[in-house]
Amino acid sequence: MSEGEVRKGRYRGRDRRASQPYPMMRRKRRIWQRRSVRTRIRLIATLAVIAVGMAGLAYLLRSGEPPVHPAAALRQATAALQAGNYHAAHDQARRAAIAAPRSRAAQMMLARTSLLIEEGVTAEAALDRALADGVPVSQTLAMRAEARLIQGNVADAQEAVARMPPTPDAEMIRIMAKVRAAQNMGGGRLRAVLDRLAAAYPGDAAVWTDLGRSRFAAGDVTGATEAAGRATALAPADPRALTLQGEIVRARYGLTAGLPWFRAALARDPYYHPALIQYAGTLGDLGRASDALAATRTALVSRPGSPEAFYLQAVIAARAGQYPLARQLLELTGGNLNSRPAVVLLDGAVAFAQGQRQRAARVWGRLLAMQPMNIGARRLLAAAQIFTGDRAAALATLRPILARADADGYALRLAVMASAGGEGKAALIDRAASGVRGPSTIFRPDRPLAELTEDAADAPTDPTYVLGVVRALARKGDWSGALAKTQALVRATPGAPAAQMAYGDIQSLAGRSADALASYDRAANLTFDEPAMLRLIDGYMRTAKPRDAAVALGLYVSQNPQSVPARRLLGQWQLASGEWDEAIETLEGLRTQLGPRDVALLRDLALAYAGSGDGVVARRYGEAAYRLAPMNASVADAYGVALAAAGETEGARQLFDKALSLSPGNPVVIAHRDAL
Repeated sequence: MSEGEVRKGRYRGRDRRASQPYPMMRRKRRIWQRRSVRTRIRLIATLAVIAVGMAGLAYLLRSGEPPVHPAAALRQATAALQAGNYHAAHDQARRAAIAAPRSRAAQMMLARTSLLIEEGVTAEAALDRALADGVPVSQTLAMRAEARLIQGNVADAQEAVARMPPTPDAEMIRIMAKVRAAQNMGGGRLRAVLDRLAAAYPGDAAVWTDLGRSRFAAGDVTGATEAAGRATALAPADPRALTLQGEIVRARYGLTAGLPWFRAALARDPYYHPALIQYAGTLGDLGRASDALAATRTALVSRPGSPEAFYLQAVIAARAGQYPLARQLLELTGGNLNSRPAVVLLDGAVAFAQGQRQRAARVWGRLLAMQPMNIGARRLLAAAQIFTGDRAAALATLRPILARADADGYALRLAVMASAGGEGKAALIDRAASGVRGPSTIFRPDRPLAELTEDAADAPTDPTYVLGVVRALARKGDWSGALAKTQALVRATPGAPAAQMAYGDIQSLAGRSADALASYDRAANLTFDEPAMLRLIDGYMRTAKPRDAAVALGLYVSQNPQSVPARRLLGQWQLASGEWDEAIETLEGLRTQLGPRDVALLRDLALAYAGSGDGVVARRYGEAAYRLAPMNASVADAYGVALAAAGETEGARQLFDKALSLSPGNPVVIAHRDAL
């Protein structure tokens, strides 16, 4: 075989083997085909399992929660409700209602818990489903009326009340009374109904809670304390009762005293909105802005869009000087709080700080219409009117203050700015420069006595109307008539601090200081707020009881550490007793809060630093006060003391001489001059 044939045959054989596979390879292919079928089956099964899992995951993501057993969810809702956790109970009731939409028990529980967290729309929808599933109409009417009341739909709430049976139960009567009160039928009728209801159902904590809140709103602090105490005793885990108790304790004993009750309510339900708002407001007034802000954020989680939470955040922002942020937060309230004087005050303050003086004047005008005897509101409005160029309106706003002997220096300086000139302006300048304030008197009423008496006859236990008559009688000099009216008011409302303070005021003006002190003491025991504190201390000082006055002031400051009048008074007492370092600490804190243009504060700081031996700083504060009020005898005297502490004896003597020319025979100035 030639080489070419061999090569040819070899290549021919290789080509034949390549075109016809070997038997071994055929067996491997058959094995692979069988294995491939099994693998495909397993792969398909695995993919099916994954698909089912993904579908389940998608369902969970869509629903946000795993499936629950309705009966178990209802049991958990009941347990949470008994523990006072309204939001947890509502969450479990919602789960039960979703899992068993035809369950009457689940829908009724959802409606009840929705009312507790003030979700009226959700409650009414649950009641509709419960009715469709066979729940009797009579069992839903009380809750439906309350749900509509929460939504602000008083007319429809009355429609539900009208359908109640002739013999209503306690819950129905309670809701009926609240609906009637919302129809402007008077809080007195509501209290009367709740009083009878509490007597008939003494073990109903909800009745006692509503009664306590009604009494508290009417100023009956004693009655409110009794009702709130009964409510917390009957339902110690109820956040509503605990929050009410916190509000009453705060009013009676101070800011710090109310905190434990709000914390107790939030320990039961961390998202209970009313407790969060009260807690945040109290923390803010105590100067704990960070804690207050955290509470408002939780309140917004509990109730998105809460106007109260946005308002409190606006207050915090304004106190920090963040006025654009404060304006944005006020806008977020949606105008839902515009009937509250505090909100109107803040609105005007933010506008004024941002240079919007016209808006500030309009807003503060509304505030003065709400509270015509608010001296601070008059000063603010007058300042805004002066900045807008309406000086005549500013003088008209200030006139009720200027007519009083105790007109303050700031109001007098505003009047000077608003005056056009002439003898009237010169008299105002002299009056403002002197710094002398006369005794406090009663505001002159702006309506005739006959009209005021007619109004008071319709509400004999309402201090608002009766005090108008008292003012009119006092302005006429009819002290016996004024005393008789206030005494009758005290007898009718012995638990109302406003009545006790009014009685004390008339007794004090009539020269009966000891009797006035007793009335002020009773008022302070009912509510130890700023007006009661100032009257009580004044009563102690008038009756030569300085130690008792100091105890009262110390107690008030411990509970209300941010109070400006209390801290100012404390600083003055520290000055008088030679506690220079303590006085400096108190007064510097006030200067940080009030700014550098408070004449009395600058004067006191000059005296405090002079007493501590720091003549350099004392001179700086004395000069600042003197620059603002050069014709004020006490300011000239303080500047002289500061110059003396700085070693400038001749300048100090000149200032003491000027102070004596402004206030001849002043023993304090004489003592300072003699000490040179």
